[in-house]
This record gives sequence, C-alpha cells and structure tokens, in this order.
Amino acid sequence: MKKVFEISEKTHGPGPIQFAWQNCLGNYLVTTGSDHSVNIYDRHGDLKDQINLPGYCTGLGWDQDGDTLAMVCDRSSVVFLWDGNTHRTSQVDSGFKEPLSYLVWSKVGPQLAIGTSKGNLLIYNHQSSRKVPILGKHTKRITCGAWNNQNILALGSEDKTLTISNQDGDTLRQSALRMEPSNISFSEMKVDERTSSGENTVSVCVGRRTLYLFNLDDPENPIELAFQGKYGNIIAYQWYGDGYIMIGFSSGFFVVISTHRKEIGQELFQARNHKESLTGIAISFSLNKAASCGDNTIRIHDLSDLKEVYSIITIEDATKGLGTMGWTEDGQLLAVSTQQGSLHVFLTKLPILGDAYGTRLANLTSLLEVTVVNQVEQEPAIPIEIEVEPTFVALGQYHLAVGMNNRAWFYLLGDKGPEKLKDREYLGTITSMSLNADYAAVLMENKVQLHLIESDGTGENEERETRLFPDRNSTSHVTCQVLTTEFLVYGTNTGELYFFYMEDWNVVNEFRHIVGIRRLFPDNTGTRLVFIDDKSDGFIYNPVNDHVLEIPNFSPTIKNVLWENWTSDRGVFVAYDEEKLYTFVYSPETVKGPSVILAGSTKLPFSQRPLMLHGGEVTCQTGSGKLSSVQLTTHNFMERPSELAPQDLRSAVQKSIALRRYREAWMLCQLLNSKEAWMDLAKDTLDHMDLDLSIRVYRHIGEAGMVHSLKSIKGTDDRNLLAGYLALYQEDFSLAQDLFISSSRPKAALEMRRDLLHWDQALKLAKTLDPTQIPYISKEYAQQLEFVGDYPNALTHFEKGITKNENEKEHNESCSMGVARMAIRVGDIRRGVNMAAKMQSRPLKRDCAQILEGMKQYPESALLYEKGEYYDKAASVYIKSKNWSKVGELLPKVTSSKIQIQYAKAKEADGRYEDAMRAYQGAKEWDSVIRILLEHMNNPEEAVRVVQENQSVEGAKMVANFFLKLNDYSSAIQFLVMSKCNDEAFQLAQKHNQMEVYADIIGPDASMEDFKSIALYFENGKNHFLAGKFFDMCEMYTKALKHFLRCPASVDDSQALDLAIGTVGKAKDDALTHQLIDFLMGEADGIPKDAKYLFRLYMALAQYREAARTAVIIAREEQIAGNYRNGHDVLFSMCRELRKQKIKIPSEMSNNLMILHSYILVKMHVKKGDHLKGARMLIRVANNISKFPSHVVPILTSTVIECHRSGLRNSSFSYAAMLMRPEYRNKIDLKYKKKIEAIVRKPDKSEQDESTTPCPYCKAELENTELTCHDCKNNIPFCIVTGRHMVKDDWTVCPDCDFPAIYSEFKRLLEVDEVCPMCSERIKPDSLKKTENVTPYLHPDENSEQ
Repeated sequence: MKKVFEISEKTHGPGPIQFAWQNCLGNYLVTTGSDHSVNIYDRHGDLKDQINLPGYCTGLGWDQDGDTLAMVCDRSSVVFLWDGNTHRTSQVDSGFKEPLSYLVWSKVGPQLAIGTSKGNLLIYNHQSSRKVPILGKHTKRITCGAWNNQNILALGSEDKTLTISNQDGDTLRQSALRMEPSNISFSEMKVDERTSSGENTVSVCVGRRTLYLFNLDDPENPIELAFQGKYGNIIAYQWYGDGYIMIGFSSGFFVVISTHRKEIGQELFQARNHKESLTGIAISFSLNKAASCGDNTIRIHDLSDLKEVYSIITIEDATKGLGTMGWTEDGQLLAVSTQQGSLHVFLTKLPILGDAYGTRLANLTSLLEVTVVNQVEQEPAIPIEIEVEPTFVALGQYHLAVGMNNRAWFYLLGDKGPEKLKDREYLGTITSMSLNADYAAVLMENKVQLHLIESDGTGENEERETRLFPDRNSTSHVTCQVLTTEFLVYGTNTGELYFFYMEDWNVVNEFRHIVGIRRLFPDNTGTRLVFIDDKSDGFIYNPVNDHVLEIPNFSPTIKNVLWENWTSDRGVFVAYDEEKLYTFVYSPETVKGPSVILAGSTKLPFSQRPLMLHGGEVTCQTGSGKLSSVQLTTHNFMERPSELAPQDLRSAVQKSIALRRYREAWMLCQLLNSKEAWMDLAKDTLDHMDLDLSIRVYRHIGEAGMVHSLKSIKGTDDRNLLAGYLALYQEDFSLAQDLFISSSRPKAALEMRRDLLHWDQALKLAKTLDPTQIPYISKEYAQQLEFVGDYPNALTHFEKGITKNENEKEHNESCSMGVARMAIRVGDIRRGVNMAAKMQSRPLKRDCAQILEGMKQYPESALLYEKGEYYDKAASVYIKSKNWSKVGELLPKVTSSKIQIQYAKAKEADGRYEDAMRAYQGAKEWDSVIRILLEHMNNPEEAVRVVQENQSVEGAKMVANFFLKLNDYSSAIQFLVMSKCNDEAFQLAQKHNQMEVYADIIGPDASMEDFKSIALYFENGKNHFLAGKFFDMCEMYTKALKHFLRCPASVDDSQALDLAIGTVGKAKDDALTHQLIDFLMGEADGIPKDAKYLFRLYMALAQYREAARTAVIIAREEQIAGNYRNGHDVLFSMCRELRKQKIKIPSEMSNNLMILHSYILVKMHVKKGDHLKGARMLIRVANNISKFPSHVVPILTSTVIECHRSGLRNSSFSYAAMLMRPEYRNKIDLKYKKKIEAIVRKPDKSEQDESTTPCPYCKAELENTELTCHDCKNNIPFCIVTGRHMVKDDWTVCPDCDFPAIYSEFKRLLEVDEVCPMCSERIKPDSLKKTENVTPYLHPDENSEQ
C-alpha cells in the first residue's frame, strides 16, 4: 500500500494525537494533540485551516453529512464549530460553568450531544440552534456515548452507569455497571427468528475487561461477556456484518464473536496479529476489509476470509508503537497515528480510472499520478504527475487526458518523456472523453465537441479545429461517443448512429436504431461496432453494409465491451459486468451470414475493472492502482494439453473450435483421437466456409463421401451457391433453398428438394424454374402419396405424370400402373381391373389383386392372381370364395402346403379320401395321411411305411394304438417309443415281458429315469449283463460294475469286461478301479484275465504310461503267437494315443512298431513287384528274427528267396547258411529246400551297395534303410510307405495318423491303392501335402512330457 502523506510529530508536539476523517466525502482530515491546536488537512496532506483551542481537546466529531466539525476542550464550556464549505469557525456557549468532556453527533439528525465533567448534558440542534440542557444526567464526568438510527442516545460516565435517552434528553433506561464504561456503540443483535427491529442493542466496554450487551427490547436480561485473561484489556471493538463483533485486545489478539442467540459469545475467529500490543482496529465496509495496528505494523484482513492476511504495513519510525487508526468511508485512505504524535495516511483504494488505446494502458496509480504502460510491447512504464484528483482518464496514440468537472489537462507522450500540453475548460461537465492521434472527442451536456488536441495556431485549418455535434437543428441528445483512427462515432437518445469521417470533415454514414443508443465499442479498425441500447440489448453493427446483428445471451447488466487486440483472434470481444467476463466470437462470414456466439464466461475478481484484452488475457485495474491479469476460461485450453484428462481435452477442443483457432483444435483432436471431436471441427469449418480445412479434416477421419462432395464444389465462385451446398450438407434445407434461389444456379434448389423427397416444394419450384420436370416430379410425388395412403391425390399426380412423349414409354407405363392401382383404391374397380389385365406386368397384376383381396373383391382378385401366374394366391382367394372346382384345377400348380391342407380337409369332409390323402401328401401333412390310411382306408402297411420314412410322432402313436388293438406288443412298443410315449411303452413292455425289445428300441437317447427303470427291471430278473448295461447308462457306476462282474460264464465274457472297463473309465472312482483290477488279476476267482483287458482299462483311465507298458507286453505276446498285424495295431494305437497326450513314446515301443511295420511292408512291396524294397525289409526283419519265434524258418526262407531274386546274393547266401543249421534245416519247405542248398553249395557273394540319402539331422549320407545316423547318433524316423529313413526335402505325413512318409513314394502308392500302410485308413491323393516344417517330427520330445 502506498503512503500518501505523513504528519510529523512536531506538528502537535509530543504524545498521542486525535484525528477524525470527514464523514461521507472524506475530503478532510482533522488532527489535534498536546499543543491545543486543531489542524484541518485535505486528502493530499495540504493544511487547509488551523483552530487554536484554549485547552486540550476532549471531543472531536463531524456531523452526519460531513459539513460541520464540532470541538470541545477541558478549559472551556464553549463548543467550537468549523464549516467545511466556508472554512469559517463559530462558537456555541453551552451555558455550563464546568468544562466540557465529550461530544457526539446524531447519525440521522442535526442533534449534537455534549457532556460535561460534572455529568450534565446539553442537546444542541445545529439546524435550529436550539439548546436543551439536562442537569444531573450523570453524577460524574461523561466519557463516552453513541446515537442509534432511531435517534436514541446512550451515555456512559465515570459514575459507573449507562443511561439511554431520547433526542430531547429524557432518560428512557438506566443501568448500573460494575466498573467504568468506555467505547459505547449501537447495533442490532440478532434473535432466532431473524426479525429486524433496528439498532436495538447497546454495547459497552466495562472496565476494559468485559463487553456489556444491553438490549433495549429486553432490558431485564443484559448480557456481559468476559474473555480469556491472556488476551489482556479490550482496546477497541466494532460491530459488522450480521451481528458479529470484532474485538482488539492489548496483548495483540484479534477476535471475532457472534451475538446470535445460539452462539452468543462464541469465538468465530482468533489470531494474534501483534506480538507486544494492539492499539487499534478499524473496519471499512466499502472495502469489506478490517485492519488492526500494534507494535509498528498494520495488518489488513478480508472480512470474507479473515484467516488470510491481505496486507502488512510496517512503519519503521514508530519506535514507541502505534496509536489509533481510521478509514475514510469510501475506503480509499487509512490514517494511523503513533505514540510519538505522528500520523501516517496510506492509500488503500484508488478510484478505478483507466483507459486503453490498442495495447497501451493508462491507469490511476495514485491520487495524483497516472501511469502509462504497454505490457504487450514491454515498453517501460511512464508515471505522470497530475494536478488534480481526476474523475476520468483518456488515452490516445500520442496523448493522455485527465480531468474533472468541466476541465481537462492534456499531456504529450513524446520520446523525451511526458510533457504537459495545456488544460482546457468546456461548456459543461465532461461525461466522457476519447482520443486518437490528433483529435479529442468530449461528451458533455448531451453534445459532443470534437477538437484538435494540438492546434498549429496559424488559423489555416480553423474550420477543422473544432466542431460541435449534433447540429443546432437536431432535437436529439448525444448519449455516447467514441473516436477511432479515422472516424468520430456517436449515438443519440433517439437511436441514431453517425459516422463522422475526419478526413472529409463530413458525416459519411447514418443508421437508425429502434430505441436510444447508450454505449459504443468499436473494434481496432473501426469496421465493426458493438452498441448497447436503452433496453440493455447488445448489437454488432457493420457500417459497410448497415448489417445489424443482435448479440445472443447478452446480459442486461453489461457495463463495457473490450475487443481482442491480438490479430489472430480478430472477432473476439469480451463484455463484462460486476461479476463476470463474457467471451463472444463474431464471425463475419458463415453459411448463414455474419454470426456471433457466446463462447463462455469467466469470473471477474472483486473490485477490478478490465481495461484491455490481448490473446485471451484480460488486463484489469485493481483498487490499489496496480494491474492484474485474468485468463479467460475460454482461452485456457493450451496449458499442457498432453496432460489433460479426456474430459478436459474434449472441453479444450470445444473451446478452440468456438474461438476458430483451428490449428490448436487440430492438435487437440489428434491428442483426443475422438471421431466426435473431429466431426465437431469439420462441421464448424464447414459453417465458416473454410473448405480446405474441412476437406483435410474429413479426409483424416475417413469420410470419403464428404471429401468428394466438398472437392466437387470447391471451385464455386458464387458465394450464395457455395453457401447453399454447405447448408445442404448441414441439413438446413430452408436456408439452402433460399441461398440456391439467390445464386446464379437456382435449379439447384429444385434438385435438392427432389433428392430430399420434398415434393410439394419441388413442384412449386418446378413451376417457376423448370416446368418440363413437373411430370417426373408428379410421378415421384404420387409414389410417395401412395406409400402414405393418400390415394385420391396419388391418382391425380399419376395422371399428371403421363406425358405424350413416345420416348418416355417406361415412365408412362409406370404412371399408368399407378393409375390402375389408385383407381381400384378409390373405388373405380372396373377401370383398374381392365387396365391391369391389359398390361403385361405381372407385379402390377399381383399388386392390384392384393388390393382387391383387401377390399374383399375375391372373384376379381383371384382372376388377376391367376392371370399373373400367382397360382398359390389365386387358389387361396378361390378358397375364400368357396370355389373348390377352381382350386382343384389349380392344385397341380400350387406349392403352398396351407392351401393343399385346406383343399384336403374339404375333400375329406366330402368322403373323397384318396383325393384328400394325395392333397395331404402334397402338403407333407403326414399325421393326416397316417390317420386316413388307418381309419378310412385300412392300410396299416402303408401307414407304417409313412411313419418310418417321416418319423412322425403323432403318426407313430396312432400306429402304436393300431397294433395294440391287434395284440402286436413288439410293434406297439416300437411305435410308442417313436411317439415319445416312453412311460406307456415301458409299462407295456413290463406287462407283456417285452423289456428287452423295449431296451433295444429305446436306444442311447432316452432319459436317465428310463435307463434306471430298465436297469431295475433286469436287476429284479437277475439279468446281470443288461442290468449292468443300463445302470451304466444312467451313471450308477457302482451297481453297473457289480452286475458286470457277476455275469455268468454263458454270457460273452469279453463283452461284459469291455463294458465294465468303460464303466470304470467314466466313473473315475479309485475304489471301482481297484475292484476291477483285482478281478482282472484273478484275485476274485483265481483266474487271471487276458492282459488286453488291463490295457483297455489303463486307456479308459487315461493312464497312458501304464497302458504303454501293457501294450508292449500284449504286442510281444501277439508276436510270439504269430499275430503280427494284431501286435502292430496295438502298438500303433498306443503310439498314436501317447502322441495325442504329448507323452514321450518309449524307445522299445517305437522300435517294435518299426520292426512289425517293416514285416507288413514286405507283402505290399512284393505284391507291387518291388522285390528290392521287399528284400531290404526282410533283411531288417531277419536281423530281429528273435522277435518272430513262431515263423523263423518261413521268414528266413522268404528273405533268402527275395534277396536272391533282387540281386542281393551275399545277403541271400548269409541267410541260406543260417537255414542250414540243424535246428532249421528239417523245417524248410521242400519246395525251396534244394534251391537254398544250391545257394549254399555254390556261393555268389556279389552284391551292389545300397543307395544313400542324407540324414535329416546332420545331412550325412546314409544307406536308405539305415535308421540310426553314424555321425550324429540320432534315431531317424522311418517312412511308413518304404520303411526307409526319412528325407528332409521330400517329407509328408499321413493326414489321418500323422506318421511320416516320403512324399514322392506315398504319392505313387496312393495312385495304386488309396490306403495308408500304417493306419489302414483311406487317403485321398489331393489331401497329401508336403511338410515344410519338419522340426516337430525330428524333435518330438520337445513337445512331450517326459
């Protein structure tokens, strides 16, 4: 806060001083001290008058209006009065002999109460000079007092009493106090009902320790409030707000209490503002602030939030501490005295005066100082000392003007600093002033004076130096004016708006509004103007074309308007009132023409006045003379957008679009990545006719249709035509039509209405724009009317649509078809039927027939259906008209089962069962066919055939009943089951001992209850096999296993055990599993069962490792028994299951499978004549001859013969020599014995080496039949076709069993026999594919569980 002036301690001598501000105006400050003089200063610290009193001043005060100052002293009984208007001093004799001790002025009247040192009272009426002395009001010195708004006087005295008197001095109440009173005040103490009875409470500080509250309405119940001892003495207190009291204590505490009944005495706020002591408090209601002083500091709080310290002022020279303090009523000045006797006056609130020219600002920074600053251009501030405290400030390009009343001072803002040019007096009080580079415009007394700020003094341009508006002939009054760079614009009370062009010195534009114009606000160029009229409505006026646009949502409380100074936001302006800033965006070019929208509002900080808008930031002037910035909420979307939440990003997109900041909007849309946001941007750019950006946005979001449409109109020069297309895209069809009609291509309006199916408007437009289109529009309109059911008008328009142009044959036919339909619709049936019958169109006949059917004109309808070859519909309509003969004629052509059924029922009713049955058959109504066969034609064989073919439930029931009557229970049960009558079938089977028949018939699809019933039946009949079977089917596994194991030997043991294994596998019950294993191992009956059952059990239980071990044992037994195919199949199925379960196949199992498969391949190769491959496989088998004990000699014999035949003479000799051993020699087949003996006697050991192929692991060359690589030691998969090892680049697998094979060999095999050698499944050659990725087959263990 700025210090305005200071009164030295030498002025009044040492010691504390008293002071008082003038009421209301606050123009004068009165001080007095120990030198007995009273000094009167103005607001700037200039001494205006001095009054010397005969003694020390004991009372000092201004009357209610601030016109008269009253003073009393301790050495005189005279009252001294000083007139603030005339500066004259007068005296009033009190009539008392003793000195005067106190005075106080009435709040509402001219009464002055004066107390004496002996307790007497004088009521002096300053207006009438009447004096009313009251002797003995108190017995001792009167020290304090106060008036209330009802002119009630309260006085306190050293006699420890409080008196309440009326304005004539009559005592109304008197109250004794415990100690001496001080600091009396009136206020209103609130009661619960919140009823207002004026200032009804007297508050008194008693003995400086307690606060005494005396309610005039309840005098018997005064309230005395005591406070904590640590607070010290009460120094001062003051009422404020809704019954609150602020109290300052000597220990530096600052406390607020409430006087509301429910919270009386309760401390609402407490703070220790000063360490040592507090000496005074003051409240400014105009500022809504409170201050306390103590030590050497002043602390100022905001009443709305006392916890926040608004300001702290330190007075360095107050070494002995501060004294009292006081505010002017307007809150502008705060005076604080010190204990030494000095007085400091601070500026706490300035008149908010300022002006802006572009981005340059001028504002009042002190009572006699104006500062010019340009924060945008960062120019240094220019403080200018002025001569008077102004009431207005005006800023131009090079000048500053300040003034008050009818006088103004002009300053030149030159390069050398500010320079006073002149002061000028005008003919009336100045209402407002505006400046530009050369001229000043002054509004005064309903006129505007325009004059040069600096005249050259030559008189050459005297007529251009000054001019008064309006002319003398005008009766209107000027209400507002503003200067732009080239124009003086002023408005009048009759709604006239004038643009005076200073270059031509003439009015160049006039506009008349419907009501008076109150305020004007031009933009920086002067080409757009906002004005507010007498109705408080806002408008934007364009002087170029006289276009006026009302501003929407314009608050009636708007005080001023600021246009944006940033060129990128040209068109943005802010209107503000006491509470808010409203952001508007003006767009001169949109599809609808110029427009203005309310973009949003921003809260305006308390007691701040906006001066300038730049880049969305409003510069405001504060009450302290400083400048502050307010960011508009409509512009705060670019602060760290990447950190915004999606909801805030959406808001930011909307704000940027509203301000037409499309570059920022694009960036924000990219961050948000919402199609809805992109669409909003696209629609706004369309509305503002920014086609390039619209195309870019629509292309970005993939709206190819809009991109194509916009590109097609981009080159349109006609503004109205272009806007019409854009309005069409925005679905504002009425606007689009108006724009099209006013464009160079009005037919576009007709085309639009046709495309939109707006036929009424299209016909109206066609009459004026293109009459040749009327027939075509009439046809389309008629079709629309037909659709909505307006048939008479549709008929009219179809008839209008028929042309005489032979080239329009298709169009005319369509209209004629419409006439035919509508003629029937409106009741002209003969005309419509004749037209439809003559025309070739089948759909027309169908449509007309449908219409006639709906009208119940069945003969005509059926006729048209028949002529249109819609036989089903024709027959249906003939049925409605009971014309059965026609139905019979059409029946061979009818496909509808419904019609055939209707016909069949009619024939059945006539007793013509053969015809009825054929009709039912045609309709596939099998139940009826069966019924007729059984009931009327007595042909059960045919009925049974129909039931079996079509699975008819109801038919089966009928057949069952038929057989039941014939006592054919087996057939009856069969057909009862087929008809879903299981309960009846069961009872019948039970009754006639046909349960096995029922069980066979019911199959696996019956319910659990059915299975259980059958099982219980067989259980009772001791049929263990069937009981177990059906207990298994109803999931009663324990009983099922019990019955299976009890099956007698006469029953197929294998079948019972297989079912028992299945039961245990499904049950997943350990107890049942162990029970079955014990049975299979022979522990129950001492007879071990075949190992194959144990294998099947392990498979059923998914115990694949145990199954694998069992499979190897079974396969070994099969081999020993000579059942090589069985052993092969067991091992193959086990390998396949282990691979499926991703379990590693034991090497013994895979090796045995390879040897058995090699043996099986021998027969296949020999059969094909490939003896070499057969020989190689036999060599492999012979090398493992121990695994074939049952056929050693035959296998060795075959090996010798095939090796000799294929040229493997050495191998043939080796195995022939083996056969000559004594144990084998006698077992050789006589047919081959001599040949084998000859091979041994005449040995030929020549043998060609076996061909090689690369190892699929390491690519080392290996003999074809070698399955173990001598380099990498890997076991190589064998080919299931040749038995050779696999080759990596010629790899395939069987589509069924997934075992590998050489692709070329497998392909060749399938050409002869489409069977897989391994799994024996049929394989189609086309299903065989080369395998590219062979890793899973080379390394199967990687995908297997170990």
